[in-house]
Amino acid sequence: MSTGKPAAKNRAAAWAVWLTIGLVVAGCVAAGVLNNDGDTTVAAPAADERADSVAILKRTSAEQGLCYGWELVDYYDYGDPLNVGSNLGDGVAVEENPACPRWVQVTANIGYVSESSESNDFARIQVTGSPDIDSADLWQVERGLERLGLTEDVFVDDPGWAVTRAAVMLPLLAVEAGLAQPADSPLPAAASPSPLPDAGSDYLRDRWGWLLATVGLVLLAALFVTVGVVQRRRQRQRRVVVPAQRAGAGAAGRTPEKA
Repeated sequence: MSTGKPAAKNRAAAWAVWLTIGLVVAGCVAAGVLNNDGDTTVAAPAADERADSVAILKRTSAEQGLCYGWELVDYYDYGDPLNVGSNLGDGVAVEENPACPRWVQVTANIGYVSESSESNDFARIQVTGSPDIDSADLWQVERGLERLGLTEDVFVDDPGWAVTRAAVMLPLLAVEAGLAQPADSPLPAAASPSPLPDAGSDYLRDRWGWLLATVGLVLLAALFVTVGVVQRRRQRQRRVVVPAQRAGAGAAGRTPEKA
Protein backbone atom coordinates (compact mmCIF):
# COMPACT_ATOMS: atom_id res chain seq x y z
CA MET A 1 0.00 0.00 0.00
CA SER A 2 1.38 3.44 -0.97
CA THR A 3 2.05 6.05 1.78
CA GLY A 4 2.69 9.01 -0.53
CA LYS A 5 -0.65 10.67 -0.14
CA PRO A 6 -0.74 10.62 3.71
CA ALA A 7 2.80 12.01 3.84
CA ALA A 8 1.88 14.81 1.48
CA LYS A 9 -1.16 15.60 3.56
CA ASN A 10 0.96 15.76 6.73
CA ARG A 11 3.45 18.13 5.09
CA ALA A 12 0.62 20.37 3.89
CA ALA A 13 -0.89 20.44 7.37
CA ALA A 14 2.49 21.31 8.89
CA TRP A 15 2.99 24.14 6.42
CA ALA A 16 -0.49 25.46 7.22
CA VAL A 17 0.27 25.45 10.96
CA TRP A 18 3.60 27.25 10.50
CA LEU A 19 2.01 29.76 8.14
CA THR A 20 -0.70 30.51 10.68
CA ILE A 21 1.88 30.98 13.43
CA GLY A 22 3.91 33.27 11.19
CA LEU A 23 0.90 35.41 10.36
CA VAL A 24 -0.01 35.73 14.05
CA VAL A 25 3.54 36.75 14.98
CA ALA A 26 3.73 39.24 12.13
CA GLY A 27 0.41 40.75 13.17
CA CYS A 28 1.61 41.17 16.75
CA VAL A 29 4.85 42.81 15.61
CA ALA A 30 2.98 45.16 13.28
CA ALA A 31 0.56 46.10 16.03
CA GLY A 32 3.44 46.86 18.36
CA VAL A 33 5.15 49.02 15.78
CA LEU A 34 2.04 50.96 14.75
CA ASN A 35 0.71 51.41 18.25
CA ASN A 36 3.06 53.80 20.05
CA ASP A 37 0.89 54.04 23.21
CA GLY A 38 -0.10 57.62 22.49
CA ASP A 39 1.02 60.42 20.25
CA THR A 40 4.55 61.55 21.10
CA THR A 41 4.73 64.24 18.45
CA VAL A 42 5.72 67.69 19.70
CA ALA A 43 3.34 70.25 18.21
CA ALA A 44 4.86 73.38 16.70
CA PRO A 45 3.31 76.84 17.28
CA ALA A 46 0.25 77.69 15.23
CA ALA A 47 0.55 80.13 12.35
CA ASP A 48 -1.22 82.95 14.19
CA GLU A 49 0.93 82.44 17.29
CA ARG A 50 4.09 82.73 15.22
CA ALA A 51 2.86 85.79 13.31
CA ASP A 52 1.76 87.65 16.46
CA SER A 53 5.02 86.86 18.24
CA VAL A 54 7.14 88.06 15.33
CA ALA A 55 5.22 91.36 15.19
CA ILE A 56 5.67 92.00 18.92
CA LEU A 57 9.36 91.10 18.90
CA LYS A 58 10.01 93.21 15.82
CA ARG A 59 8.61 96.31 17.54
CA THR A 60 10.39 95.78 20.87
CA SER A 61 13.69 94.91 19.21
CA ALA A 62 13.64 98.14 17.23
CA GLU A 63 13.02 100.13 20.42
CA GLN A 64 15.55 98.33 22.65
CA GLY A 65 18.29 97.48 20.17
CA LEU A 66 18.33 93.82 21.22
CA CYS A 67 17.18 90.82 19.15
CA TYR A 68 14.82 88.22 20.59
CA GLY A 69 13.94 84.74 19.36
CA TRP A 70 12.69 81.26 20.21
CA GLU A 71 13.57 77.68 19.37
CA LEU A 72 11.42 74.56 19.84
CA VAL A 73 13.22 71.20 19.88
CA ASP A 74 12.02 67.59 20.06
CA TYR A 75 14.32 65.84 22.51
CA TYR A 76 14.04 62.50 20.71
CA ASP A 77 14.51 63.99 17.25
CA TYR A 78 18.18 64.61 16.57
CA GLY A 79 17.53 66.63 13.43
CA ASP A 80 16.82 70.30 13.01
CA PRO A 81 14.62 72.18 15.51
CA LEU A 82 10.88 71.88 14.99
CA ASN A 83 10.41 75.64 14.80
CA VAL A 84 12.44 78.81 15.19
CA GLY A 85 11.44 82.44 15.02
CA SER A 86 12.55 85.89 16.04
CA ASN A 87 12.05 89.56 15.42
CA LEU A 88 13.59 88.88 12.00
CA GLY A 89 10.69 86.65 11.00
CA ASP A 90 9.15 83.19 11.27
CA GLY A 91 11.78 80.53 10.63
CA VAL A 92 14.68 82.95 11.15
CA ALA A 93 16.90 82.33 14.18
CA VAL A 94 18.88 85.00 15.98
CA GLU A 95 21.72 82.77 17.12
CA GLU A 96 24.86 83.50 15.11
CA ASN A 97 22.89 85.74 12.79
CA PRO A 98 24.92 88.69 11.41
CA ALA A 99 21.81 90.87 11.55
CA CYS A 100 21.68 90.46 15.34
CA PRO A 101 24.99 91.17 17.11
CA ARG A 102 23.22 91.17 20.50
CA TRP A 103 20.47 88.64 21.03
CA VAL A 104 18.54 86.65 23.61
CA GLN A 105 16.78 83.39 22.79
CA VAL A 106 14.58 80.93 24.68
CA THR A 107 14.95 77.25 23.79
CA ALA A 108 12.32 74.69 24.79
CA ASN A 109 13.46 71.06 24.58
CA ILE A 110 10.37 68.83 24.85
CA GLY A 111 10.40 65.06 25.40
CA TYR A 112 7.26 62.95 25.12
CA VAL A 113 7.36 59.25 26.10
CA SER A 114 4.89 56.45 25.41
CA GLU A 115 2.21 55.59 27.91
CA SER A 116 3.80 52.21 28.58
CA SER A 117 7.04 53.85 29.65
CA GLU A 118 7.80 54.40 33.31
CA SER A 119 9.31 57.81 32.53
CA ASN A 120 7.32 61.04 32.42
CA ASP A 121 7.06 63.71 29.76
CA PHE A 122 9.46 66.54 30.40
CA ALA A 123 10.55 69.98 29.21
CA ARG A 124 13.94 71.65 29.48
CA ILE A 125 13.86 75.44 29.20
CA GLN A 126 17.03 77.43 28.60
CA VAL A 127 17.71 81.09 27.84
CA THR A 128 20.85 81.79 25.86
CA GLY A 129 22.38 84.97 24.50
CA SER A 130 25.21 86.53 22.57
CA PRO A 131 28.74 86.25 24.04
CA ASP A 132 28.67 89.81 25.41
CA ILE A 133 25.75 88.98 27.77
CA ASP A 134 26.65 87.63 31.18
CA SER A 135 25.39 84.16 32.09
CA ALA A 136 24.04 85.42 35.42
CA ASP A 137 21.77 87.85 33.60
CA LEU A 138 20.55 85.07 31.31
CA TRP A 139 19.85 82.90 34.35
CA GLN A 140 17.80 85.74 35.85
CA VAL A 141 15.74 85.96 32.65
CA GLU A 142 15.24 82.19 32.71
CA ARG A 143 13.98 82.26 36.28
CA GLY A 144 11.70 85.14 35.35
CA LEU A 145 9.84 82.96 32.85
CA GLU A 146 8.95 80.54 35.61
CA ARG A 147 7.90 83.42 37.84
CA LEU A 148 5.51 84.59 35.14
CA GLY A 149 3.83 81.17 35.06
CA LEU A 150 5.72 79.56 32.17
CA THR A 151 6.72 76.45 34.07
CA GLU A 152 7.87 73.11 32.65
CA ASP A 153 4.35 71.69 33.01
CA VAL A 154 2.97 74.48 30.80
CA PHE A 155 5.55 73.70 28.11
CA VAL A 156 4.66 70.01 28.27
CA ASP A 157 0.92 70.71 27.92
CA ASP A 158 1.22 73.14 24.98
CA PRO A 159 4.81 73.58 23.79
CA GLY A 160 3.98 75.69 20.73
CA TRP A 161 2.00 78.28 22.64
CA ALA A 162 4.41 78.28 25.58
CA VAL A 163 7.58 78.89 23.58
CA THR A 164 6.11 81.83 21.64
CA ARG A 165 4.65 83.23 24.86
CA ALA A 166 8.06 82.98 26.50
CA ALA A 167 9.64 84.76 23.55
CA VAL A 168 7.39 87.81 23.85
CA MET A 169 8.19 87.93 27.58
CA LEU A 170 11.92 88.22 26.91
CA PRO A 171 11.95 92.03 26.35
CA LEU A 172 10.32 92.66 29.72
CA LEU A 173 12.65 90.30 31.54
CA ALA A 174 15.66 91.75 29.72
CA VAL A 175 14.78 95.17 31.10
CA GLU A 176 14.51 93.71 34.61
CA ALA A 177 17.93 92.11 34.23
CA GLY A 178 19.46 95.35 32.97
CA LEU A 179 20.17 94.03 29.48
CA ALA A 180 18.02 96.66 27.74
CA GLN A 181 16.36 99.95 28.43
CA PRO A 182 12.58 100.22 28.53
CA ALA A 183 10.88 101.64 25.48
CA ASP A 184 10.87 105.42 25.59
CA SER A 185 8.25 106.37 23.02
CA PRO A 186 6.99 109.92 23.68
CA LEU A 187 3.24 110.23 23.77
CA PRO A 188 1.60 112.72 21.36
CA ALA A 189 0.70 116.06 22.86
CA ALA A 190 -2.95 116.19 23.79
CA ALA A 191 -5.15 119.22 23.27
CA SER A 192 -5.89 121.35 26.31
CA PRO A 193 -9.16 120.19 27.81
CA SER A 194 -12.00 122.67 28.25
CA PRO A 195 -12.61 123.82 31.83
CA LEU A 196 -15.21 121.88 33.75
CA PRO A 197 -18.31 123.62 35.06
CA ASP A 198 -18.45 124.67 38.69
CA ALA A 199 -19.22 121.60 40.74
CA GLY A 200 -20.28 123.51 43.85
CA SER A 201 -18.95 123.15 47.36
CA ASP A 202 -16.68 120.21 48.04
CA TYR A 203 -17.76 120.11 51.68
CA LEU A 204 -21.13 118.45 51.08
CA ARG A 205 -19.85 116.29 48.23
CA ASP A 206 -17.02 114.84 50.32
CA ARG A 207 -18.94 114.49 53.60
CA TRP A 208 -22.51 113.67 52.59
CA GLY A 209 -22.29 110.20 54.11
CA TRP A 210 -21.21 111.52 57.51
CA LEU A 211 -23.90 114.19 57.44
CA LEU A 212 -26.65 111.68 56.71
CA ALA A 213 -25.43 109.44 59.53
CA THR A 214 -25.35 112.38 61.96
CA VAL A 215 -28.89 113.47 61.06
CA GLY A 216 -30.12 109.89 61.48
CA LEU A 217 -28.57 109.60 64.94
CA VAL A 218 -30.10 112.94 66.04
CA LEU A 219 -33.56 111.87 64.88
CA LEU A 220 -33.21 108.52 66.60
CA ALA A 221 -32.15 110.18 69.86
CA ALA A 222 -35.12 112.59 69.66
CA LEU A 223 -37.46 109.64 69.18
CA PHE A 224 -36.06 107.87 72.24
CA VAL A 225 -36.43 111.04 74.36
CA THR A 226 -40.04 111.56 73.22
CA VAL A 227 -40.99 107.97 74.00
CA GLY A 228 -39.39 108.24 77.44
CA VAL A 229 -41.26 111.45 78.30
CA VAL A 230 -44.62 110.00 77.25
CA GLN A 231 -44.11 106.84 79.26
CA ARG A 232 -43.07 108.88 82.30
CA ARG A 233 -46.26 110.98 82.16
CA ARG A 234 -48.45 107.91 81.90
CA GLN A 235 -46.80 106.38 84.95
CA ARG A 236 -47.46 109.52 86.98
CA GLN A 237 -51.11 109.62 85.97
CA ARG A 238 -51.67 106.00 87.00
CA ARG A 239 -50.01 106.42 90.36
CA VAL A 240 -52.54 106.70 93.31
CA VAL A 241 -51.40 108.39 96.51
CA VAL A 242 -53.12 106.95 99.70
CA PRO A 243 -52.58 108.91 103.04
CA ALA A 244 -51.22 106.79 105.85
CA GLN A 245 -53.33 106.41 109.14
CA ARG A 246 -51.97 106.94 112.63
CA ALA A 247 -51.56 103.91 114.82
CA GLY A 248 -54.61 103.31 117.11
CA ALA A 249 -56.86 105.72 115.28
CA GLY A 250 -60.44 104.52 114.89
CA ALA A 251 -62.70 104.80 112.01
CA ALA A 252 -63.38 108.24 110.77
CA GLY A 253 -66.51 109.98 112.27
CA ARG A 254 -66.74 107.90 115.43
CA THR A 255 -65.82 108.75 119.07
CA PRO A 256 -64.86 106.22 121.68
CA GLU A 257 -67.69 105.11 124.07
CA LYS A 258 -67.49 106.01 127.68
CA ALA A 259 -67.88 103.39 130.38
